[in-house]
Amino acid sequence: MNFRPFAKTGWQIPEVGLGTWQLGGDWKKLDDKSAAAILRTAVDQGVRFFDTADVYGRGLSEERIGRFLRDCSERIIVATKLGRFPEPGWPRNFSLENLRQHTENSLKRLGVEALDLTQLHCIPTDFLKRKETFDWLRILQKEGKIRHFGVSVESMDEALFCLEQDGVTSLQIIFSIFRQKPIEVLFEKAKQKQVALIIRLPMASGLLSGKFSRQTLFAADDHRQYNADGQAFNVGETFAGIPFAKGLELVEQLKGFVPPGLTLSQLALRWILDHDAVSIVIPGATSIQQVVANVNASRIPPLSSALHRNLQDFYQAVIQPNIRGKY
Repeated sequence: MNFRPFAKTGWQIPEVGLGTWQLGGDWKKLDDKSAAAILRTAVDQGVRFFDTADVYGRGLSEERIGRFLRDCSERIIVATKLGRFPEPGWPRNFSLENLRQHTENSLKRLGVEALDLTQLHCIPTDFLKRKETFDWLRILQKEGKIRHFGVSVESMDEALFCLEQDGVTSLQIIFSIFRQKPIEVLFEKAKQKQVALIIRLPMASGLLSGKFSRQTLFAADDHRQYNADGQAFNVGETFAGIPFAKGLELVEQLKGFVPPGLTLSQLALRWILDHDAVSIVIPGATSIQQVVANVNASRIPPLSSALHRNLQDFYQAVIQPNIRGKY
């Protein structure tokens, strides 16, 4: 895979990582053996960056990564997140004492002495914009519990605010063919500040795989079912905020843009990697085949400038009017 610098950390990391929400079993029931196989395949394919969170499976994702790391000889950078754990829950999570406790719990589950990167996990904007929130992260850093800290955000307003906070190493944002706003609003400013951009939901919850249809059914505990219209959390976290039926229509139109020899999934990931402000993309995977397919996007030549212009025009005219939620 190709490597990219990760902000001012000195890390050079492969440009495709692994998102591990699915390893928590919150919406995809994976047994320990399957989870380990996904992690092992990712590393064998060159992945060196795992993104997790303490809330994924109430710690199960972190535990599975921790068990894997014990027998892994390669250096893996693990980014986790905090702030959404149900105990003690909002708003009590937002104190130095509880952030420290959540951090120490993540350290135990992952089996590491210090977290490579911890990220505020899409916390409410009013808590995000309190001065003490970032002061607490700096204290945890001075205590040696975390090496670097960043923020996972839901809107460009939040992202721009975080860029101005001292010590922020990274921003995790939703970015895909279905959500292109960061290109004009955020990218240049992030490059100037040398803040890494971690791209989540690059496949719009699987819509951009092109494999869904009106007959596709999701389990009751799958966020694509219970949060399809933002019933549980920010609607933008599911299908990029686009109604599922409309998303299916848009996908059919997007298939007409796919160059010969590529799949829609490959186009979606390659399109993201063509932006030099992007530090890493973290697609999830529920099978080893998906892991391999995701990594292969790094080996595809850049898309043509003409195709990028066409996809931008299509987004502005057809996709953007259908986006709901914080953006």
